Amino acid sequence: MYKQLLSLAIASAFFMTAGTGCQKDKETPKTKTVLLTQASWKFSSATAAGTDISNNAAIACIKDDVITFTAAGAGTITEGTVVCNPTTAGSITWSFQNAETQLQMSSGIYPAGSGLFTINTLTETSLVITQDVTIPPSPTAIPVTATYIH
Repeated sequence: MYKQLLSLAIASAFFMTAGTGCQKDKETPKTKTVLLTQASWKFSSATAAGTDISNNAAIACIKDDVITFTAAGAGTITEGTVVCNPTTAGSITWSFQNAETQLQMSSGIYPAGSGLFTINTLTETSLVITQDVTIPPSPTAIPVTATYIH
Protein backbone atom coordinates (compact mmCIF):
# COMPACT_ATOMS: atom_id res chain seq x y z
CA MET A 1 0.00 0.00 0.00
CA TYR A 2 2.86 2.36 0.88
CA LYS A 3 4.46 1.71 -2.54
CA GLN A 4 1.19 2.48 -4.30
CA LEU A 5 0.76 5.77 -2.41
CA LEU A 6 4.37 6.72 -3.06
CA SER A 7 3.98 5.90 -6.76
CA LEU A 8 0.75 7.93 -6.91
CA ALA A 9 2.39 10.89 -5.15
CA ILE A 10 5.38 10.84 -7.52
CA ALA A 11 3.12 10.54 -10.57
CA SER A 12 0.94 13.42 -9.34
CA ALA A 13 3.98 15.62 -8.68
CA PHE A 14 5.34 14.83 -12.15
CA PHE A 15 2.10 15.77 -13.93
CA MET A 16 1.64 18.96 -11.89
CA THR A 17 5.13 20.22 -12.77
CA ALA A 18 5.36 18.86 -16.31
CA GLY A 19 3.46 21.80 -17.85
CA THR A 20 5.50 24.52 -16.15
CA GLY A 21 8.78 23.62 -17.82
CA CYS A 22 7.42 24.22 -21.31
CA GLN A 23 6.23 27.78 -20.80
CA LYS A 24 8.03 30.42 -22.83
CA ASP A 25 10.04 32.92 -20.91
CA LYS A 26 8.77 36.46 -21.27
CA GLU A 27 10.80 38.32 -23.86
CA THR A 28 12.83 41.23 -22.64
CA PRO A 29 11.60 44.42 -24.34
CA LYS A 30 13.98 45.74 -26.98
CA THR A 31 15.99 48.79 -26.05
CA LYS A 32 15.51 52.03 -27.94
CA THR A 33 18.96 51.53 -29.46
CA VAL A 34 17.92 48.14 -30.85
CA LEU A 35 14.63 49.54 -32.15
CA LEU A 36 16.41 52.44 -33.86
CA THR A 37 19.23 50.40 -35.40
CA GLN A 38 17.56 47.15 -36.48
CA ALA A 39 16.70 48.37 -40.01
CA SER A 40 16.83 51.44 -42.23
CA TRP A 41 14.08 54.06 -41.99
CA LYS A 42 12.08 55.46 -44.91
CA PHE A 43 9.81 58.50 -44.94
CA SER A 44 6.09 57.80 -44.55
CA SER A 45 4.35 61.10 -43.75
CA ALA A 46 4.78 64.55 -42.24
CA THR A 47 2.74 67.30 -40.64
CA ALA A 48 3.53 70.95 -39.95
CA ALA A 49 1.62 72.46 -37.04
CA GLY A 50 -0.86 69.57 -37.40
CA THR A 51 -1.46 69.99 -41.15
CA ASP A 52 -0.49 67.12 -43.46
CA ILE A 53 2.41 68.22 -45.66
CA SER A 54 3.35 64.78 -46.99
CA ASN A 55 2.72 65.85 -50.58
CA ASN A 56 4.10 69.38 -50.25
CA ALA A 57 6.74 70.14 -52.90
CA ALA A 58 8.93 71.78 -50.24
CA ILE A 59 9.71 68.39 -48.68
CA ALA A 60 9.98 66.35 -51.90
CA CYS A 61 13.73 66.04 -51.40
CA ILE A 62 13.40 64.22 -48.04
CA LYS A 63 10.60 61.85 -49.04
CA ASP A 64 12.91 59.44 -50.85
CA ASP A 65 15.74 59.56 -48.28
CA VAL A 66 16.81 56.50 -46.32
CA ILE A 67 18.22 56.90 -42.80
CA THR A 68 20.34 54.16 -41.28
CA PHE A 69 21.52 54.14 -37.66
CA THR A 70 24.18 51.81 -36.24
CA ALA A 71 24.50 50.73 -32.62
CA ALA A 72 27.90 52.42 -32.45
CA GLY A 73 26.28 55.88 -32.70
CA ALA A 74 26.97 56.38 -36.39
CA GLY A 75 24.78 56.23 -39.46
CA THR A 76 24.00 57.60 -42.90
CA ILE A 77 21.40 59.63 -44.68
CA THR A 78 21.14 58.55 -48.30
CA GLU A 79 19.24 60.83 -50.64
CA GLY A 80 17.10 59.36 -53.37
CA THR A 81 16.66 60.81 -56.83
CA VAL A 82 15.39 64.17 -55.51
CA VAL A 83 18.34 65.84 -53.77
CA CYS A 84 17.92 68.55 -51.15
CA ASN A 85 19.76 71.86 -51.53
CA PRO A 86 21.78 71.96 -49.39
CA THR A 87 22.05 68.19 -49.31
CA THR A 88 21.33 66.31 -46.12
CA ALA A 89 23.11 63.16 -47.38
CA GLY A 90 26.20 61.76 -45.76
CA SER A 91 27.57 60.18 -42.64
CA ILE A 92 26.06 61.13 -39.30
CA THR A 93 26.59 60.52 -35.63
CA TRP A 94 23.68 60.18 -33.25
CA SER A 95 22.87 59.82 -29.57
CA PHE A 96 19.87 59.77 -27.30
CA GLN A 97 19.39 62.80 -25.05
CA ASN A 98 17.17 63.65 -22.09
CA ALA A 99 16.49 60.09 -20.83
CA GLU A 100 16.11 58.77 -24.41
CA THR A 101 13.22 61.12 -25.19
CA GLN A 102 15.25 63.06 -27.77
CA LEU A 103 17.39 62.03 -30.71
CA GLN A 104 20.45 64.16 -31.42
CA MET A 105 21.93 63.82 -34.89
CA SER A 106 25.05 65.55 -36.18
CA SER A 107 23.10 66.57 -39.26
CA GLY A 108 19.50 67.57 -39.68
CA ILE A 109 17.02 65.71 -41.83
CA TYR A 110 15.40 68.92 -43.06
CA PRO A 111 17.51 71.57 -44.80
CA ALA A 112 15.91 74.25 -42.56
CA GLY A 113 16.03 72.13 -39.39
CA SER A 114 18.54 71.16 -36.74
CA GLY A 115 19.75 67.77 -35.59
CA LEU A 116 17.73 67.61 -32.34
CA PHE A 117 14.38 65.79 -32.48
CA THR A 118 11.81 64.88 -29.87
CA ILE A 119 10.92 61.19 -30.12
CA ASN A 120 7.13 60.82 -30.15
CA THR A 121 7.11 57.09 -30.98
CA LEU A 122 9.79 54.45 -31.48
CA THR A 123 8.55 50.91 -32.13
CA GLU A 124 9.55 47.87 -34.19
CA THR A 125 8.13 49.50 -37.33
CA SER A 126 7.64 53.22 -36.68
CA LEU A 127 9.77 56.22 -35.76
CA VAL A 128 7.86 59.47 -35.20
CA ILE A 129 9.98 62.55 -34.49
CA THR A 130 9.21 66.24 -34.06
CA GLN A 131 11.24 69.40 -34.17
CA ASP A 132 10.51 73.09 -34.52
CA VAL A 133 11.52 74.24 -38.01
CA THR A 134 11.64 77.74 -39.45
CA ILE A 135 10.37 77.46 -42.99
CA PRO A 136 11.18 80.58 -45.02
CA PRO A 137 9.78 83.10 -45.59
CA SER A 138 8.15 82.76 -42.14
CA PRO A 139 10.39 83.91 -39.27
CA THR A 140 8.46 81.74 -36.81
CA ALA A 141 9.37 78.12 -36.11
CA ILE A 142 6.55 75.58 -36.30
CA PRO A 143 6.50 71.96 -35.11
CA VAL A 144 7.19 69.53 -37.94
CA THR A 145 6.45 65.88 -37.20
CA ALA A 146 7.73 63.16 -39.50
CA THR A 147 6.90 59.47 -39.48
CA TYR A 148 9.45 56.95 -40.73
CA ILE A 149 8.85 53.25 -41.25
CA HIS A 150 10.88 50.12 -42.08
